[in-house]
Amino acid sequence: VQLQASGGGLVQAGGSLRLSCAASGSIVSINAMGWYRQAPGKQRELVAVDSSYGSRNYADSVKGRFTISRDDAKNTVYLQMNSLKREDTGVYYCNAYILNSDNYYGGYWGQGTQVTVSS
Repeated sequence: VQLQASGGGLVQAGGSLRLSCAASGSIVSINAMGWYRQAPGKQRELVAVDSSYGSRNYADSVKGRFTISRDDAKNTVYLQMNSLKREDTGVYYCNAYILNSDNYYGGYWGQGTQVTVSS
């Protein structure tokens, strides 16, 4: 099983970006899918998570600006980021809890995609 993230880049403050993360491999089912980020010198933190039953949770710092969504037919999770601020800069990682064909259930991480917000 692999998670492939894309969509990061350089954007001016106030701009928007959309991140995507597609899961592939021997997947039986996917439970929660989410996004984390890590700024330079800081710990990785949760940005948003979408459970498999429709519940979505966001970090307080991104509420009202970021929207997480998923397409289960494509095993893909998205993060729409609007009104970006400099403090949103960091490496964004996707995460998913997946049951694979070997009957292993666990968390998987994507490779990370850099988001840089300039003033």
